[in-house]
This record gives sequence, structure tokens and C-alpha cells, in this order.
Amino acid sequence: MLTFAIIGKTNVGKTTLFNAATLLNAEISNYPFTTKEPQGGTAYVCDLCVCRELGLEDNPQNSACIDGWRYIPIRIIDVPGLVKDAWRGRGLGNRFLSAIGQADALIHVVDASGSIDEEGKIDKPGSGNPVQDVMDIEMEIELWISHIIDRNNQQISHDIEHQGLVDSLNKSLTGIKTKPQHIEQALQNAELSEKPFKNWTPEDTLEFAHQLLPVIKPTLIIANKMDLPTAEENLEKLTEYYSHALVAACSAEAELALRLADKSGLIKYMPGQETFKVLDNDALTLDQQQAIAYIEQNVMYKYMRTGIQQALNTLAFKLLKMNMIYPVSDDQNFSDNHGNILPDVHLLEDGATPLDLAENIHTSLKDNYILAIDARTGLRLPKNYTLRHRDVVRIMTQKRQKQKKE
Repeated sequence: MLTFAIIGKTNVGKTTLFNAATLLNAEISNYPFTTKEPQGGTAYVCDLCVCRELGLEDNPQNSACIDGWRYIPIRIIDVPGLVKDAWRGRGLGNRFLSAIGQADALIHVVDASGSIDEEGKIDKPGSGNPVQDVMDIEMEIELWISHIIDRNNQQISHDIEHQGLVDSLNKSLTGIKTKPQHIEQALQNAELSEKPFKNWTPEDTLEFAHQLLPVIKPTLIIANKMDLPTAEENLEKLTEYYSHALVAACSAEAELALRLADKSGLIKYMPGQETFKVLDNDALTLDQQQAIAYIEQNVMYKYMRTGIQQALNTLAFKLLKMNMIYPVSDDQNFSDNHGNILPDVHLLEDGATPLDLAENIHTSLKDNYILAIDARTGLRLPKNYTLRHRDVVRIMTQKRQKQKKE
């Protein structure tokens, strides 16, 4: 399952974002995929479901379709706030950093209002430096990666004689989800491809870690608390330094309030929507009316959305470049063997093939793979066909068990 880790300093709103992102799971927890783990929870990425395009009433099994939007479960980890020297183990830093190592991408939450100091303690709005806050956390992770290399220096040096630099580094870093192509790209970006590993300086190792981090952990910076003073000014600074593609404005508190109000039946709201509807204004207390008015004026009116669902979608579909692929067993009725219409959807990396889809569903499908069919057109797909977002595919296999009996 795709895994995102929420990182950042203390008091930036990480837990609020985590609670808001995972609250939807309680509403659709009757689906069989729901899992609960103490260190994480289930959130969702979503896009338009193909059901309306095909004119079908679907029956999802591994995901959920709500108002024509297909919600796919992902795992999300709330990493406690990192402190300076976390890479040395301060504040259980190694334990928290290990959780980051298991993530496919990072959600870096920063207090856009500048309401925390260098240590993550609450201060007055505008006194902090959100850009520096992001840099501090990135540096802790980079130092941690470089420390892993230093700790395995002798083993890497020994392995280089037989495996080469790329495979030797990858062997020591595979625990944080590296791949040989990641190592090779970071080496090139750090201009270390031709420099013997035995001649690397501490600065070289840190530069390699600096280049490796964005490759193995695509990161979206969440500028949180956008409803507070000075937030807009700091958002401009963040987007100028990191580019608009890597920074998203949001209000985790507004999202959590809206989801709780929806859950209580006071309003109708779906994550990611630009509006919400008050179902019974007379049922709201004065405080609730004021809170809703505040969210409308300071969040929805200014930014169109609270930003949480968009952040999750951006990570999955833009930074990680994942595609939603719908496998079916019956390409005439778009169903599985039990008659469920558009039952499943799988998130696959850009460049994935029908054979990758078969393996993602079950290894036996890959072993018995014969061919794939585009369920929309009925055309046979080559084994090396590059799957596209929202493809509907039938995988055909040989029946080995039946052959053995014969």
C-alpha cells in the first residue's frame, strides 16, 4: 500500500492534519481493505471514477466510490515532531527517522503563520521563519542518510570491489526504499559518479544525501494555518524558494472541523470539494455558526478548498506519477468473477505494463499471464504496453491446475 509520512517540527499541525485525513476512513470502514495500525492510519487519494464515463453503477471492493469519485486507500504515518540533532538519536530521532524511511513520499507540514520558534515552541505569529523550518527538517534527514553511509563505510568499500559503487550504496540504503536508478541519479547530481568512494569527504557524503532525498522521498510542503495573520506573506516566500509545484496552502483545522461537522450531520461536505452545505442552520449553536462563517471567509473564500485532499492527490498523481488502473475479469460487463462492477482499482507507477498490473494483483497472475485486453475497446494490449491513468484492463491467464489434472 502506498505510504505517506507526515513530518515537520512540533506544533505545526501535523496531528490535526493526520486526524483530518484519516477521519474519512471511519465513514467507509465497512470496506474489507480497512486496516488499523498504532503508528499510522488510512487516508485516501481520489480521482473521478470511470463508472460515470461508462454509464455503470459500480460495486467497489478494494476502494470506495462516492458521488462519482473513486477513493483509494493509502497508509499515512504521523511522525512526531523532529528536533535538532534527531539524526544523532535526540528525542527518539532514529526511531522517527526510520518511520520516514518506509514512506514512499513525505508531507512536510510547516506553520505558514510563523507562530513557532526554532525549537518548535509556540510564539507570536510572524516571529518564526517557515522557510528555515523546512530547511532544518530536511537537514536532519540528510544527516541521517549520510550517517547510514558512514556507519556502513567499510562494508560499502568491500562490496565495491565486486558490485560497483551504485549497487554497493544501494545495498546499504535499501532499508529506506532506494533503487539503483535512484543512487545513480543522486551520484550524477552530486558530481560523484567518477570520484572513488574511498576519497569521499564528509561534505561529499552530505551532498550525496542532499541529492538523494528528493529522489527517494518526493515531498510536498504543506503551508498550514493559512487562515492566520502573516501566513500569505510566508506562503509567497515558501513558493519562491521551493517553487509552486512543491508547496500547497491548507488549513488542517478547517478540514477537521468540516469533516467532524459532516460526520455529525450538521453539514454535507466531501473532502476536496470547494463548498459545503449547512443542512439545518437552526441546529447549529452560536459557536458553530461563527466557526463555519470563519471557515467560509478565511479559508474557502480565499483558497477555494482546505487543501488537505488536494495535497494527498498531488503527492500521488503528480509527484509520484501514479496511475489508477481498473482490472476486470469480464470485459463485456466490466466485472469480476462474482459480478462486482469495477470492483478494484490499483495505483501503479508511471511506465507500468499489464504484466506489472498482474503482479500487483497477485504473483500467480504474473506467472500464468497470457495477454491483456483493453476492456473499453476490446483490443489486445502488448505485454510492454504502457498503462495509462484510468485504463480498464482484463488480464487473461492459463489454467495450470486444470492442465495438471488432464
